Amino acid sequence: MEAAESNPDLRHTGSLLSTNDVSLEHITSLLALANDLEAEPHATRVQRLAGRIVALLFYESSTRTRTSFELAAKLLGAITTLVSDKSSSIEKGESLHDTGLTLRALGAECIILRSNYSGAPELLARSTGLPVLNAGDGMHEHPSQALLDLRTMLLRLGLPQQLSSTTLRGLTVVITGDVRHSRVARSNALLLPRLGARVILCGPPELCPVEALAIAPGVEIERNFEHALQQADAVMMLRIQRERLAGLAIDTADYILRYQLSAERLQRCAPKALVMHPGPMVRGLEIDSAAADGPQSAIEEQVRHGLAIRMALLHRALRPAIEPGL
Repeated sequence: MEAAESNPDLRHTGSLLSTNDVSLEHITSLLALANDLEAEPHATRVQRLAGRIVALLFYESSTRTRTSFELAAKLLGAITTLVSDKSSSIEKGESLHDTGLTLRALGAECIILRSNYSGAPELLARSTGLPVLNAGDGMHEHPSQALLDLRTMLLRLGLPQQLSSTTLRGLTVVITGDVRHSRVARSNALLLPRLGARVILCGPPELCPVEALAIAPGVEIERNFEHALQQADAVMMLRIQRERLAGLAIDTADYILRYQLSAERLQRCAPKALVMHPGPMVRGLEIDSAAADGPQSAIEEQVRHGLAIRMALLHRALRPAIEPGL
């Protein structure tokens, strides 16, 4: 897992391809815009992107991300269309390039892309010239998830939204589970240290390889989950992605014993830590229901913050002149 390179030529087109493509100043502006849009009366907000056309292009199944982006677009008044690999010419072998050009010819002004290929959003942005929002590409990144995770932490922990390199100084975030295959882990590990956070990746070597240290400077690996938890201000649990585990010898019972976030383990090791999960959760595997639904959990809040962040991203993509700070 190598550190992602930024794409400076695409930063100002309204695209979001990587967390590296957005400065802390721009993220501060996005957070402020998300606050404004969330608080704005619906009758006013729905005029912001009235009549604009947004295409959701999803090559992988999704519930939270797809629904969140779709609702965000509609709450701003945009027209949306969903294109999936099971209900389009993609199934017949049409290339991403040609699908993108078709969507542009049909009037799409912004494309939200989830793909199983790393780098696909950048390819689509270059092919179409349209703003592209990366909704997850392979094992590469999921930048909007990292932004909503950041908003969740800032609001839940009472931290300022005027960001700097010291905003999260003294905060330790433990990310546990299938780091190897997690674009969420990668995007958070790229973003949070830029704000001063200490990021500890935790899991067995099969799921959290030493190569993960190359994601960003200062990222650490800890094999002992309880030791990591004792240092955590926030703990982010990752789904065990069974569909990506071919060839890996993972003993589920042993994983639960060593790495599951249970309410008992949470109370004993981190009674004040914030509990997070990008979803979907596999209850009883990486997390138990008592921890997922307990008072320390911010999992439902993450979903709500995702709606506000994605409204801000769509607004930035389609009305950049209105937000000069972006």
